[in-house]
Amino acid sequence: MSTEGHSGEIFIVDDDPAVRNVLSAVFVRAGYAVTCFADGAALVAATRLGAPLCIILDVHIPGKSGLDILKQLNEQDYPAPIFMISGQGDIAMAVDAIKHGALDFIEKPFRGSDVIARVEAAIEARGQRHGGDASELARFYFPGREPLSRREQDVLAQIINGASNKEAGRRLGISPRTIEVHRAHVMQKIGARNTVDLIRIVLSEGRPH
Repeated sequence: MSTEGHSGEIFIVDDDPAVRNVLSAVFVRAGYAVTCFADGAALVAATRLGAPLCIILDVHIPGKSGLDILKQLNEQDYPAPIFMISGQGDIAMAVDAIKHGALDFIEKPFRGSDVIARVEAAIEARGQRHGGDASELARFYFPGREPLSRREQDVLAQIINGASNKEAGRRLGISPRTIEVHRAHVMQKIGARNTVDLIRIVLSEGRPH
């Protein structure tokens, strides 16, 4: 199902027709074109033709799971931000999704207005970074340590600037809980015990990249 819009295209992947219809209606009303898929194979085929503004990907779909497809797209460095969605979500699943490239995690039941707000914030934040906005900060690498992902770099930049989880989430278009997950990954990779230790390591060992 595809509908013409003026703000770009959103891919929605869910095996539940009711969920597809609700999300499609919400995004169409907000002025987006929408393409819906009932399984991952159809999505993967479509991603080979180009990238939408955003993908809403259900965890539990026929064939390959949403997490498997997320990992596949992440390995290909697919440019579109991906939101995972599930009615059976838990913290472990959210952490796994974020670790493998999901921008954020949406739990059912959800409010359409909340989904729109989070997706639009993510699209805006991504556009600012890609457009060379002033918010683009130096990237760091740490010799001898596991490299940080792009999103972990973004979160680290916010931490160094003193942003709270809520402020960082608003600036990057993701939830505070997701910021917490990225913060934990950054601290683990760098070997920091706390935020003060993290800043000390960044200032003493971090190399602009």
